[in-house]
Amino acid sequence: MKKTTLLYMVLIAAFLAYAARHVYTNQVGEGSFRSEELRGELGENYVMVTFLSGIEYWKSCLKGFEDAAEALNVSIEYRGATQYDAREQITVLEQIIAKKPAGIAISAIDPDSLKGAIDKAVDAGIPVVLFDSGAPDSKAFSFLGTDNAAAGGAAAEQMAGLLGGQGQVAVITLPNQQNHDERTQGFQDAIRQRYPGMEVVAVEDDKGDAMIAKDLTKSLLKRYPNLAGVFVTEAAGGKGAGEAAAELDRTEKLRVIAFDTDKDTLDMIREGRISATIAQGTWNMGYWSLQYLFHLHHDLTIPSPTASGDVSPLPVNVNTGISVVTPQNVDDYYAK
Repeated sequence: MKKTTLLYMVLIAAFLAYAARHVYTNQVGEGSFRSEELRGELGENYVMVTFLSGIEYWKSCLKGFEDAAEALNVSIEYRGATQYDAREQITVLEQIIAKKPAGIAISAIDPDSLKGAIDKAVDAGIPVVLFDSGAPDSKAFSFLGTDNAAAGGAAAEQMAGLLGGQGQVAVITLPNQQNHDERTQGFQDAIRQRYPGMEVVAVEDDKGDAMIAKDLTKSLLKRYPNLAGVFVTEAAGGKGAGEAAAELDRTEKLRVIAFDTDKDTLDMIREGRISATIAQGTWNMGYWSLQYLFHLHHDLTIPSPTASGDVSPLPVNVNTGISVVTPQNVDDYYAK
């Protein structure tokens, strides 16, 4: 009898503990909310804004944005400048602000040019987060993207491994865009600090155009006949440099390290025209950008101090990660 009574007491205690936990986790109060509350309202619309909006690179970012929208039961819209043109992106952003969406995730073509429009959105009560390419002096709440300096360092390490730590190398990039400037600087710093047998002899602007990158690569080889490698900080230029490398008539292969994982780049790695590329966590950028905007729109964040002592409702910088794609693992990066 005593054993039966003890068993009942244990069962009752376990049930009460479960019930208390259930009430606590579903309680609405400061710093807590029910999981079922993470559902949007009718007409709640969020917008993703890019530039060169038709390129393949944005597909994975948009897929992450779409997956978050499905999870949160909200609607989304995809907009962007069709060209590499800051004025066009500003015009697109101004049009979006006029419609007063629930939030905007934007990749800034130029941090200085976009600051005014981003600040205008925030001042109008529209949450804004940045992804992929930031605008650190703006009022946007958070930046989600690659640690581009570290990515440049990873490219330098890969290049050094391919060249045995010896030789002249060059960078082809898009100057005055924060993410590309950081990749370039990270590459240069790593070469200078870690690989004394290597030298960065030139940094060139391909304007995001494959044909310009191809011509630049050929021009670099005329100026520097011993050029051993080229790091290209954006996808279109990587393909152009890879094409130039494939057309070379010389004993030593020109090593090309590209950026991103569009199909053409992956195909060129398979074919040996590109030696490696840096893959970004693009799905993470889109998915968490929308999650952050949703939390801001629904006032679900709790302000906390940042490393600088400021108070922010969200992490100010979120590193979405990179990996290095080589001929050994390239098959893993094709869209399934």
